[in-house]
Amino acid sequence: MAKLGKRTRTAREAFAGKEDVTVEEAVALIKSSASAKFDETVEIAMNLGVDTRHADQMVRGVIGLPNGTGKTMRVAVFARGPKAEEAQAAGADIVGAEDLMETIQGGTIEFDRCIATPDMMPIVGRLGKILGPRNLMPNPKVGTVTMDVAQAVKDAKGGQVQFRAEKGGVVHAGVGKASFDEAQLVENIRAFVSAVAKAKPTGAKGTYMKKISLSSTMGPGVTVDVANAASAE
Repeated sequence: MAKLGKRTRTAREAFAGKEDVTVEEAVALIKSSASAKFDETVEIAMNLGVDTRHADQMVRGVIGLPNGTGKTMRVAVFARGPKAEEAQAAGADIVGAEDLMETIQGGTIEFDRCIATPDMMPIVGRLGKILGPRNLMPNPKVGTVTMDVAQAVKDAKGGQVQFRAEKGGVVHAGVGKASFDEAQLVENIRAFVSAVAKAKPTGAKGTYMKKISLSSTMGPGVTVDVANAASAE
């Protein structure tokens, strides 16, 4: 068994015996143990009582975090003509049509969010097997298939987070940086949990939110009391 480093041991000792704590307590623990040489991302993982194999139990949505994510979002837009110009003016990193499709098919994916105008979807559709597994496929349900490309680019750059239940009913996302104030992280976490709660599918049965865990990129995780996380207080 590999020997744990001093930083890892110290972090684990600080988290020992801490379970189902409040969001505030979890954030304080995570911030105090985030000692990597880079600004770690604070991550949330939610175990939901859904079976994503059934369409009526799929959880998907989007939330604009109150304090942003702290991450520089690279945005690609499929558009032509005036809409392509709008996207560029709004700050899109990559704008194209067939040329962008060929770049992606060639294995180059240098973006974190993909937006498309509706007329571009026949082209984008050919990339489903590449973009789909990476959760990058434009979708009208989360506002990434739209004629208002300028607003979609601004939303993506401004801290908007998409979420989707993965296999096993787990929703995972980054909700800020360890350098954020505790109050900012708490506000972001509660906003994210609230968005997932509102996205509860009609087919979900039994307990919807089973477990919520928080961690930093390099740190251990801590479970949060579900009722506390879902509280607006």
